[in-house]
Amino acid sequence: TILPERGRSVQASTVERSAKRATAGPARDARPTGQWRLVARSLSRHPTGLTGGIILGLLIAMAVFAPVVAPYDPLKTAFRGRLVPPTWRHPFGTDNLGRDILSRAIFGARLSLGSGVIAVAISAAGGTLLGVISGYYRGLVDAALMALTDLFLALPGILVSMVFIFSFGPSLTNVAIAVGLASIPYYTRIARGSVLSVREQVYVEAARVVGAPDWEIMIRHVLPNIVAPILVVATLGFGSTILIIASLSFLGLGAQPPTPEWGAIVSDGRSRIATAWWISTFGGVAIMLTVLAVNLLGDALRDALDPRLRRR
Repeated sequence: TILPERGRSVQASTVERSAKRATAGPARDARPTGQWRLVARSLSRHPTGLTGGIILGLLIAMAVFAPVVAPYDPLKTAFRGRLVPPTWRHPFGTDNLGRDILSRAIFGARLSLGSGVIAVAISAAGGTLLGVISGYYRGLVDAALMALTDLFLALPGILVSMVFIFSFGPSLTNVAIAVGLASIPYYTRIARGSVLSVREQVYVEAARVVGAPDWEIMIRHVLPNIVAPILVVATLGFGSTILIIASLSFLGLGAQPPTPEWGAIVSDGRSRIATAWWISTFGGVAIMLTVLAVNLLGDALRDALDPRLRRR
C-alpha cells in the first residue's frame, strides 16, 4: 500500500513541475534558439540549398529594385522596334508591340513572386488554423473538418481555382486568392498530423492541468512546435504555386494585358514561337529558375530541420 502512494506522489510532483514550466511562457515549448542556429549552420553547408538561396535572393532583389534595374519601361511600346531579336540594346529582344522583354521579365518578377507569396500565406494560414483545431479537439470536430478536407482534396486544385476565377473575374489578385484557397486542404492535413503528436506531450497535458484555456494552449504550446513541417511544405509549395499562377495567366485567367507577368509573357509569344522564339523562351526561363531555386532551397531546409538528416 505504500508503493502505489509513492508512485502517485512522484507522478503528481512531475505533473506539477511540468505545469510550472508550461505556464512560464511559450519560449519553454518553442524550438530553442540554438536549434535554429544548427539549422542555419546546416543550410550554410548544403551546396544545393546555397545555390537555390542565392538564385532566389537575386530574383527577390530584382523584384524589389525593378524600377532601378530594368533598362526600359515595361509598358512602353515602340512600333519601329517590333520583334527585334536579342541584341546588346535589347538582351532579351522585343515583343510584337516593341516592348523590351528583359524589362517586362524584371517587373514580372515583382508580380509573380508577390502573387505567390499571397497565395502561400493564405493557404498556410488557413490550413494551419484548421489543422490545429482539428487535431487538438479531435472527435466530431475532427471528423467534420477532415471530411470537408477530403472532399476538396478529391477535386483538382486548378479546377477549384478556375471556378473561383470564373465567379469573380480574371485578375492576378483573384488568381492568387483562388490558388491559396485551393491549397488549404494540403496544409490542413500536415498541420493536423503534427498536432496529433504534439498534443500528447507532457507540457500540453500540464497546461491543461493548471486550467489554461484551449486557445492559449494551441497558440502558446502547440503552434510553435509544428512550425518546422509547415515551413518546409510552404517553401516547397511556393514553386508549384508560382507555376500554377503562371499557367492560369497563360490561359488568360490571371494577369490581363498589358500586365508584365511571366505567364502572360509566355502567352504573348505562343503564336509567334516559330519566328520570335525569344518572347516565350525568356518568360519560361524565369519561371523555371524560380521553381528550381525554391525546390533546391526547400529540399535543403527539409534536411536541415530533420535531426536524422541534418549535417553536422
